[in-house]
Amino acid sequence: PRSIAFITDMPARLSTYASFVRFSHSVFALPFALTGAVLATRLVPFSWPRLGWIVGCMVMARSAAMGFNRLVDAAYDARNPRTAMRELPRGAMSRREAVGFVIACSIVFVICSGQLGWVCLALSPVALAIVFWYSLAKRFTSYTQVFLGVAMAVAPIGGWIAAGGPLRLEPWLLGFAIGTWVAGFDVLYACQDLEVDRREGLQSIPVRFGIATSLWISRAMHVATVVALFAVGQQAGLGPIYGAGVVTVALLLIYEQSLVSEHDLSQVKRAFDMNAWVGILYFAATLLDVYVA
Repeated sequence: PRSIAFITDMPARLSTYASFVRFSHSVFALPFALTGAVLATRLVPFSWPRLGWIVGCMVMARSAAMGFNRLVDAAYDARNPRTAMRELPRGAMSRREAVGFVIACSIVFVICSGQLGWVCLALSPVALAIVFWYSLAKRFTSYTQVFLGVAMAVAPIGGWIAAGGPLRLEPWLLGFAIGTWVAGFDVLYACQDLEVDRREGLQSIPVRFGIATSLWISRAMHVATVVALFAVGQQAGLGPIYGAGVVTVALLLIYEQSLVSEHDLSQVKRAFDMNAWVGILYFAATLLDVYVA
């Protein structure tokens, strides 16, 4: 009976774990890791097994990082009406389960990294340290969103290295683009928690500069994103399909920014969710330009 109960309860537990780490948000970083790998395959042979290990690394690293974030922020989340119903504050998952999940994901990430060569294996603890640090940054610096950008910028650089790409400028330009893109939309997202963060003594760009200035910082970051993406195309010698993809990304970011204003933050969640399309469309355009054009 106990084993039967475990089996029947498994779908619900899997759903809880997926919600715990917002598994659907993997579409933010994964397409850019794959883009880094695709660009590298213009210079080195393509490998399906290597691609599979890259996907495994990305999913595990992101899951470990999000789980760590939920763990260290559980007390703050419980006191924030927007986050009080997350899995740990409402008791849907125990801290022991969460710790075990983070450890398991971290171990699998290191194992996957090892399948990609000694360089990736050696860098795997560094990658975990970078993505974990973001969760603690708000306690020490106002530039928390920049640290999230740095953590996400690792994705395309890691994808390039994992694919065996040589030392080139493209992955660094792409990493800069992703870093400014993520930091820009996280500034928007942080605006809705301004009062809660101030009450809790947490730091962020909106807490330091206020909402109006923070919105302009976010816009400047997204302008830098578009410029860097065009620079990637020029450096890599990509064609019009890639260019059209970057223009589409620029239009999406313009629309995203138009949804949020100093006096109306009601559409922040909608603006945030639009970013899933940025990565997917950009990856599709790059893939078509490299392999079809």
